[in-house]
Amino acid sequence: MTADDTFGRLDDDDYPAYTMGRAAEMLGTTQRFLRAIGEARLIIPLRSAGGHRRYSRYQLRIAARARELVDQGTPIEAACRIVALEDQLEEAQRINAEYRRAAGSANPTAAA
Repeated sequence: MTADDTFGRLDDDDYPAYTMGRAAEMLGTTQRFLRAIGEARLIIPLRSAGGHRRYSRYQLRIAARARELVDQGTPIEAACRIVALEDQLEEAQRINAEYRRAAGSANPTAAA
């Protein structure tokens, strides 16, 4: 992969661009917190060739929401479950909206 290929992927929400240290710094948390939500399987960081954890922007958004709940006093295991359910609900709503759009465009008279 060339430098141009890597640079182009930085816009990809799923590209694992951030090291654990940088991710913790961006979230204002500790590396221990990131390990804990990894152990709870909320996010599973990808590993570099050297075995270092790498996080995507999508994973950082998920981690930030978990941190928000933990900061409000929610136990980490419960926070991870809440965030996972919120993420599943958001995905289901997105899929339903796509189905509605597809059904509306396939049958324009039904929408009227």
